[in-house]
Parts: sequence; structure tokens; C-alpha cells
Amino acid sequence: MLGGYWQKIAVIDLTTETVEYLRPSEEDLKKFIGGSGLGAKLLYENTRAGIDPLGPENVLICMTGPYNGTKVAQAGRWELITKGPLTGIYLESDCGGKWGGALKACGLDGLMVKGKAKQPVYITIVDDDIQIKKADQLWGKGTFETDRLLKEELGKGSQAISIGQAGEKLVKIASIMTDGREGRTAGRGGGGAVMGSKNLKAIACKGSKNVPIARPEPYEEMIQKFRENFKDVYDGPLGTYGTSCAVEIFNDVGDLPIKNWLWGHWDKAEKVSGQHLAKTILKKRYHCGNCLIGCGRTVEIPSGAFKMEKGGGPEYETLGMLGSNCLIDDVEAISKGAEFCNDYGIDTISASALISFLMEAWEHGMIDESDTDGLEMTWGNGLAMVEMIRKIALREGIGDPCSQGILEAIKRVGPASAEFAVHVKGMDFPAHDPRGRGGLGVAYATSNRGACHMQAYNQDFEGEGCLNIADLGYDAPMPPYTNEGKGKFVADMQNFMSMMDSLKLCKFSVFGGMTVGPMTQFLNHIVGWDLTNEQWIECGERIFNMKRLFNTREGVSRKDDTLPPRILASPRQGGSGDYVPDLGYQLRDYYRARNWDEWGIPTPETLKRLGLDQYDYRKGKRTTENQR
Repeated sequence: MLGGYWQKIAVIDLTTETVEYLRPSEEDLKKFIGGSGLGAKLLYENTRAGIDPLGPENVLICMTGPYNGTKVAQAGRWELITKGPLTGIYLESDCGGKWGGALKACGLDGLMVKGKAKQPVYITIVDDDIQIKKADQLWGKGTFETDRLLKEELGKGSQAISIGQAGEKLVKIASIMTDGREGRTAGRGGGGAVMGSKNLKAIACKGSKNVPIARPEPYEEMIQKFRENFKDVYDGPLGTYGTSCAVEIFNDVGDLPIKNWLWGHWDKAEKVSGQHLAKTILKKRYHCGNCLIGCGRTVEIPSGAFKMEKGGGPEYETLGMLGSNCLIDDVEAISKGAEFCNDYGIDTISASALISFLMEAWEHGMIDESDTDGLEMTWGNGLAMVEMIRKIALREGIGDPCSQGILEAIKRVGPASAEFAVHVKGMDFPAHDPRGRGGLGVAYATSNRGACHMQAYNQDFEGEGCLNIADLGYDAPMPPYTNEGKGKFVADMQNFMSMMDSLKLCKFSVFGGMTVGPMTQFLNHIVGWDLTNEQWIECGERIFNMKRLFNTREGVSRKDDTLPPRILASPRQGGSGDYVPDLGYQLRDYYRARNWDEWGIPTPETLKRLGLDQYDYRKGKRTTENQR
């Protein structure tokens, strides 16, 4: 057996109530690693073009990587892979917490759920024992209570993932939650709705197995070295204030979303910052499995309109989207909104994008109280924001069309509201503005799941004082307000981050010096391989192209690799002013760097070089027409 792997993936068919196992070969592991890489391959091979994401033909894949179950710092994450109901294309969603480690301790590298149960069920995995059980006592409950009940059932050391009422009701922005009130989430794209469509409420794990290490001595030496590296990160802004430490920084450079992406600067940003949160409602910091940073926040609001028990506090994305993007400057309201999202199980980013969309529609007189059941959807209205989250999660009133995503919300409000919708391929923007970090333009346009700042993670490598990554060829941070070289830079970063998502390593590990060289060395010591840095990078390229192939099979091409008009044509008030990314220039540079054709389709030569030619479904029928 290889180190770092069990070479075992459970295939759980809810229709037939059977369990089988896949045994990935060493060749496949070398090519696709694990996590999102191996998950993308499995998704492609086990689905066909055009299936309904909420139908029984879709599969729900949960994957760990070779770092899970080891002592590698920040290696506590797992990956959800499926066809996304929000976008109709490839979906991956990365999640922290402790469930990934628990799954690995059961002797599994991952699991794939197929079919649909006749009635609500949940799955328990205790070492080698996998059971499908009736979920009558769990169905209809929020994720907090579900998590508590499952941990009571399985006992100490158990972990669970679950959906709330939103997933049960097939809300297309429904998330999959773990860690109870601490609220770690596979949030984006509607994975919770896929679980709900299968009548699957939860998956709980408890394991006792230790993953093997091929070369323990050099592995232990590296473990100790990198533990030292993370001490400064723990004591720095990210550890002290969490991801919300960046609110004021991003406000200053034009990266913060404000008033549905209309403004470039907000004079109230300090009131939703991590520093302000620490002074007011913060109780302690939270760590995911194997984490040496502790960027999670635990908050408490003892009284008032937004009273809240101790639980997960808002991250930067939530503060930016429920806060500045809705002009809400009350951290208590934002925290309550985040709590509702976590318990009902919906994505805070897409929920807040829908709310800011409604607020702008209200401002322009396109909706009124008769549309919102009496709610005044005015800018800055925290009470209305919290109640609208509930309505979206439960599909009540105007919350019903909104629950199906921004494109359905446009249909409900009217075609003139389309200019208020800020998305790519149906996926709402996260809380980073391409007009403040230029490479985000092509990164959002080409991300395989729709608008996403994590597939390239380039925002922390652009601008003064940001990171550089020398062993990827970048000796200094990229300048933020330019187009030159951004296409190649983003392609390189996407390859790099594809490997991180396949190893299952937190992106924040880069702050502790985890770049190409150290990550390759760790992989070799754990598994027993001798990969070079160049092979490691090519593996990331292969994985990103595998995901693109899933999307091109669904009809995605250059026509879809675009940005909303508000970002491409609308100067903002303040901030970085009139800077707008030249997407056409960036895309040409990007396609050249990727060796794709002019329509954004991987060429036969590229696929052959990467060993992916067997997945080229266009073989023998490549024409200008079908490439479009």
C-alpha cells in the first residue's frame, strides 16, 4: 500500500441501498492526486452531458487527499465534487472543519453517493461499517441540531456533515455544513440541494485508523520545520483577527464589494472589520483539523434584536457581502445573518448577493412591500436582511424565486434588473472586486465553477506587500492595476491551487511558506514517490483541464468566459476609480498560456500531452460550429 492513501473509495447507491468500493490505481493517483483532482475524474466518468443536477443520475463525491490524516499543518480540509444545480456545470466546494480527517480515519480516501433514497436517510461510517439509516428524526431540523444528535449517536471522536431545511427544499444555493454551531461549510453552488435531491440528510463518520507514511524520518523533519514557520502567522493579523483582518485593507485598495459593486470605497468599513468584531462580540478563535493558524471566530450576542448563542462568527466573505455590499454596518446583524445561513444551510455569499440585488431593485422602484411581504429592502436594513435569509431558505414569498439563484430572481423582478446581477455562469461574485485586483477578471471568467476567488487565489499575490511565489516563476507580487501577463499568471495560479485542492491543503498554508517545492517534498515523503517540481506543476495543469473538459462537454466555451457589464463598463465611486480589466486582452493571454483554441477548448495536442486525450469527446468532430 502507498503511504498517504488507502486506495479505497466507497460507492454508496441510495436507490439499491448497496455499497461497493473503487480501488484507484497508483497511476491514477499520480495523475490526479486526490481531492478535487481525482473527484473531477470520477465525476466525468460517472455522469453524462445534460443530466439534471438534482436528478438521481448526478453523483455526490466527497474526497480527501494524501495530506489528510497526516501531521502536515493546515491539512484538515475535504472537497465536495458534483454537477452544480446553481450553474449547471462543474462544482467543487472546499470545506474545513474536522470531517475530512474523520473520513480518512475510517480507511477511506473518499466516497461517491449515487441514486436517490425512497425516503429521508442518513449514512453512518464507523471504520469499515457503512450503514444507510432512516432519517425521520433528523429531517426538518437545522444543521446545528442535526450535528449534535449525530455526535450523540456515534460518540466521542465522531464528525458529521449535514444539510438544513434549505437543502431539503432544494434551494439552489444550499450548502453542506459541518462542526455544528462553529459552522464550517462547503458553501458554494448548491451542493446541499444535491444532497437533498437524494433524500440524504447527513453523513457521520468515526474512525480509528492511522494513515501510513512511506518515509517517516524526512517527513518528521519537515513537519517540525513548518510548525515553526506558522508561529508568526498564528500571532499575526490572520490569526489574531481571522480573515476579517482584511476588510479595511481591501477597502483601501478597491477590493471590497460595496453597495452591490457600485462603490470603490466605504467610510464605514471599520465598523465591519475584524478589529471591531474583536472589540465587541468575539469570544475565542476556532481551529479546523490540523490547523496552526486558527482564523475561525466564535462570537456571542447576549441580548437585543440579534441575540445569538456562542457560535461561528462571520468570515471576511460574509462581512463583505452581508455587510459592505448591503451597506449594513452592524456586526451583530451580520453575525445573526451568518448564523441563519449556517443553520438553515445556505451560502452566505449567494444569499447576500441576492439581498443586495433586491435592495437595488427596491431603490429603483422595481419592487415594493407587496413583493416582499412587507419587508423594507432598503440599503443598510439589517433586520430585513436577516428575515430575507429565512425566506430564501424556506422558499417563502419572493424568497422562492430567489432560492433558485440570481437568474431566477431576475425573471421575478423583471428584465431591467439584470444589470444589478453580478455573476459569472450563474455563480455570484465572492467579496473581491476585479477592479481592485486586475487578475481576478480572467480568474472569475475562467473558473470552472463560475465566479470564484479560490481557484486561482491570485488576490493575495497582486499588489504592494502581497506574497510572491518564486518556485512558480514569480519573484515579486504582480502589480494589481494592469493587464500585462495576467492571463498566464492566473493560469499558473490555477494549476498551483488545483494541486492544493487535490492534496487537501488550506490556501492559508502559503503564508507559512508552503509553495511548490515544500508541497512536492511532503507528497514524496508521505507517499513514497519522487515527483519533481515540474511534474507536480504539470499535474495541476492536468487537473484543471480535466475540470474544463467536464464543462466543455456541457457546452461551455469562450462565450461563457465573461464578466457582468457592471464590472466591465461601470466606473465606481472612489477606490481604484476607473480601472477596469481588459478581459479580451487577458483571455487571449490566458488561452495562449493554456494552449487552448480561440474558443477556449483544450486542443487535442494539449490533451495528449497531459494524458487526457481519452476524455476528448470531440474527437473526429471538431469544427468551428461545434467549438462555439
